[in-house]
Amino acid sequence: MKSKSFYHILLSAAIATPFITGCSKSFLERTPQSSLEESSLTNKKGVATLLVGAYGALDGQDFKDGDMVNLSGGSGYAVSPDNWIYGSICGGDAHKGSDPGDAAAILQIGTFIGNATNGFFNDKWRVDYEGIRRCNFVLHILTNVTDMTAAEKDEAAAEARFLRGHYYSDLKKMFDNVPWVDENSNSYSKLNVDEYKIPNDKDVWPMIEADFKFAAEHLNEIQDVIGRANSWAAKAYLAKTLLYEKKYGEAMPIFEDVIAHGVTAKGTAFELRPKFHDNFDAFTENNSEAVFSIQYSANDGSGGTGNANQGEMLNYPYNGPFSCCGFYQPTQDLVNSFRTDDDGLPYIDDFNSHPVKNDMGIASSDDFTPDDGNLDPRLDWTVGRRGIPFLDWGNHPGMDWVRDQQSAGPYAALKNVYMQATQDKYYDGNGWAPGNAINYVLIRFSDVLLMAAECQEQAGDPNLAEKYVNMVRARAADPVGWVKTYIDPDHPMAGYTNTPAANYHVSEYPAGTFAAKGKAWAIKAIQFERKLELAMEGHRFFDLVRWGIAQTELTRYFNYEKTITTDVATGSFAAKNVRFPIPQRQVDLSVKSGAPTLKQNTGY
Repeated sequence: MKSKSFYHILLSAAIATPFITGCSKSFLERTPQSSLEESSLTNKKGVATLLVGAYGALDGQDFKDGDMVNLSGGSGYAVSPDNWIYGSICGGDAHKGSDPGDAAAILQIGTFIGNATNGFFNDKWRVDYEGIRRCNFVLHILTNVTDMTAAEKDEAAAEARFLRGHYYSDLKKMFDNVPWVDENSNSYSKLNVDEYKIPNDKDVWPMIEADFKFAAEHLNEIQDVIGRANSWAAKAYLAKTLLYEKKYGEAMPIFEDVIAHGVTAKGTAFELRPKFHDNFDAFTENNSEAVFSIQYSANDGSGGTGNANQGEMLNYPYNGPFSCCGFYQPTQDLVNSFRTDDDGLPYIDDFNSHPVKNDMGIASSDDFTPDDGNLDPRLDWTVGRRGIPFLDWGNHPGMDWVRDQQSAGPYAALKNVYMQATQDKYYDGNGWAPGNAINYVLIRFSDVLLMAAECQEQAGDPNLAEKYVNMVRARAADPVGWVKTYIDPDHPMAGYTNTPAANYHVSEYPAGTFAAKGKAWAIKAIQFERKLELAMEGHRFFDLVRWGIAQTELTRYFNYEKTITTDVATGSFAAKNVRFPIPQRQVDLSVKSGAPTLKQNTGY
């Protein structure tokens, strides 16, 4: 059940200057309106208030003139913390959707023709550094606080450093070469614009690793308020950081510790929920599978859509019961990945040779029979497709809920959609596009299991790697969590039958398969399981890059998908695209002594 979030009260900035600013010196010497004097914050209450602000930056949102905008001043969808643009569209999970001319900047990014002047990159950069600035100010203030014990200071510092580690992880995955700014980099008593012109010539992974290590050692195991990070979340994030650094042997025991002993911030042991969809329903969130979540709420009396998930505001089916907007449409390449063979196992190497039937070009008024072949049930908790229950909203009608099939295909996003039965509580319609109370889970327990499997296969025991993958597959194979048909399709709220909505067939890998088939095959199986389990959650592109297969996989994806839709016809992936360009605006603002401090990424 949704409870009150810890960090949705956004802070009136104690220091209102962004990380890099083009403002004049006279502006820098002013005390910003509505700001708090530093001396008023050097106490326990002030630290708590600043921490709220550091958490509040997680969703990238703020109020402006009564509306929600991102912390950079633009629209929330540009900086959504689930990275639906940068992780899922760029990873081949999804098309931009809508029609080609609507938010064309996203299509440029998704086809890898976006350059350094694309404003979405600048928004993302500024929002993450705003989060970092807030964390740094907490750490700066703590040095002068006298009414907190050493343990209390360590706990507060650990929360700030956990959050800073998250913001830097996001930047590192996006841009690779980013400047490290910490509480010692800035003079808070006398702001000097040149102090912010820090070069991006150092690898920041070691500093991120240090932040999560400190957080893991000093955070409480149990927290008094939902939404605050605990020590196990920090350990999971530390191990994930080591995984990205390819330090498999170091990450492995930390993942094992989290799996064996980890608990949520409420003290509940980590375990997979029987129902996959529990991770995407506001009524069942903050559960035993949520290692760390960004909290959202709706209709909570805060005014407007301030605490609702505005990053996903565009990503609902077009027309029908939803007000906006037909973006974020799953790809046929993704849908085909959920095909299973007669043994209930995926077609890892040739899934597109076994395509799932779609309704391209078929009007909603015309007859259509959905695919009757073997499928993984996670498909229908991830993708809205013609003739299959779309949560409790009725069978997806196909073309009537799609803005432009020819451009972006016949499918709809689903994990971000609220339930009809609980919409009065978890849907927020106060904005121009929908908001909802569905948390975004930054790290799920199934994610931990699959990362642990990767480490075991790379540097440990293939049988243990297989065990963890099979735990994830066993949940998918359990009929209790499958999509079922409606008792009355014309009245979906009347409930469900016990009849599966499609021919679901999923099995675990037979014991010893990973060892018998060898490391290279097992690694592919783990990678494919991540594609299925974490689809449309913003991970795919960054996984492909860290595995070193982005160019191969995305070239294959473009070659296949452009035979179905027109939007990616010009898509191509070059070696430079493993990182996004440093925003040109930031390069321009970094000029010092006639030359830019920030170095542009190679190829841009």
